[in-house]
Amino acid sequence: MNLLELVNARYSCRNYQPTAVEQEKLNYIMECVRFAPSAVNRQPWKFRIVSNQEEKAKLQQCYNRDWFKTAPMYIIASILHDEEWVRADGKHHGDIDIAIAVEHLCLAATEQGLATCWVCNFDANLCKELFNFPDNQEPAVIIPLGYAADAIKPKTRKAIDEIIG
Repeated sequence: MNLLELVNARYSCRNYQPTAVEQEKLNYIMECVRFAPSAVNRQPWKFRIVSNQEEKAKLQQCYNRDWFKTAPMYIIASILHDEEWVRADGKHHGDIDIAIAVEHLCLAATEQGLATCWVCNFDANLCKELFNFPDNQEPAVIIPLGYAADAIKPKTRKAIDEIIG
């Protein structure tokens, strides 16, 4: 699959099969994440794999949606604020860096036949508390990960001339 086919195949899945994700596939995905670029190569991130029932139940408190509960596992992507690069004008790049790494994760998962969804509308403070993250660590994105239970839905995108200018 070429890159255009891969990015077209990636979508926000909201219904997962109960099938567990194979460890080899998870290892491959996280290796792809490890190679994601970041400002000044700081790699200001931490990823927490959530797959046991107790931790899944805790995380589901942070984003209480029926579809979310169908995922067999989750990855919490956090920004390490004390490691992020800050531009001279004060602009912090942790959000940009975590976004690049998470998209590497999503594309690698798609390549492996898995599905994902970016979840940013969750209770980050509760997540931080329930998982005992240190002060410098901000949970930024939760990524459900598993095999899709539904067919890929067609995407709508702006025309190329609407995004170039």
